Amino acid sequence: MSAPMAGAGLRVLHLGKFYPPASGGIESHVQTLARAQAALGAQVEVLCANHSVDGTGTSHEFHGRSPTREDWDGLVRVVRLGRAASVARMDVLPQLPGTLRRMLARGVDVVHVHTPNPTMVLALDVVPRLPPLVVTHHSDVIRQRVAGALFRPFEAVLYARARRVLATSEAYVPGSPLLRAFQSKVRALPLGIDLAPFLHPSEAARREEARWRELAAGAPLWLMVGRLVYYKGLFTALEALARVPGRLVVVGVGQLEAQARERARALGVEDRVTWTGYLPPDALIGAYRAATALWFPSNARSEAYGLSQAEALACGLPVLNTAIPHSGVPWVSRHEETGLTVPVGDAEALARAARRLLEEPGLAERLGHGARARASAELRHDVMATRSLALYAEALGRPVPEESAPSRAVAGRA
Repeated sequence: MSAPMAGAGLRVLHLGKFYPPASGGIESHVQTLARAQAALGAQVEVLCANHSVDGTGTSHEFHGRSPTREDWDGLVRVVRLGRAASVARMDVLPQLPGTLRRMLARGVDVVHVHTPNPTMVLALDVVPRLPPLVVTHHSDVIRQRVAGALFRPFEAVLYARARRVLATSEAYVPGSPLLRAFQSKVRALPLGIDLAPFLHPSEAARREEARWRELAAGAPLWLMVGRLVYYKGLFTALEALARVPGRLVVVGVGQLEAQARERARALGVEDRVTWTGYLPPDALIGAYRAATALWFPSNARSEAYGLSQAEALACGLPVLNTAIPHSGVPWVSRHEETGLTVPVGDAEALARAARRLLEEPGLAERLGHGARARASAELRHDVMATRSLALYAEALGRPVPEESAPSRAVAGRA
């Protein structure tokens, strides 16, 4: 008789903001975690907003009322609630109270909410009796200071009710006032990804790799992946490109694209930048495999982790990232082990790191081997899911297997 699966019978409800095909790191994480928990035997549902008016596209931007729809992502039931409006980044979901009440009434062992997520936080705050609650704190609200300050009391109410508050890395905790306020219940759950498509690329991904190599024509191919928003450091990357040979491929969409294109023209690098918008999985994997390095010059703690770093590492691609204080970014890809870490906002330092990869014999190969080894050891989705179920067991007061016992992330630890 086979051993029972770790999550057998456990009923988990994830509350996210959106769900793929909506783009974004939190969205991708919720999907990966939900799928992996379901594969371990848990009964998993996701409740989120429907980002799409017509069922297509990846953008979060509000373009009109969207319908409510339900679908299945493999073993995961996904309920996407229709948006009536979006005000100050908070989605108005008229059907949320009733739908949440019905889902809880059917029986849930763990409610797992992913923040920042004002809509879901407010909805949970007014539920008088909640099942055991777990919060994943993906990021502090950094730039929207007024909105963040106004909303913080509502977050604090929810965090006080939570059994566990999960940080995406221990490095993030000391710099977060909210996490420090609840440090006795904070645990670290590093984000993981399904490595299989990166370690064993499809034929389509290999064709895309060949296409990217042809585009590079023997020159270095530098890659950036993520939404084109203020904290991604896109302008730093463009300034660095002016100091190094090669082509920069920018994967993503966002409100800064027009401004960034103008900056590329002003710097004289317009003809060495390729703007791809959103890429489907095979094309993105092909780009990772063809690139010389991933550039990850983020500049604020809004960037708490960086899942594209994990994807690059799984492809054996060195990462050039930044030393954001109290962020998990330099934890994901480690200096001189899987890539090179440079000061925040320093285009010359980024350019020097890129030139090191080109000029220092054996460096790129050594970092590439280290990258794949780190991804395989620490950034796997099944490792993350097993750890998450151990955290649930701890929160529920159930026995936790010693080999999967969670670490306690408290302020002051590295």
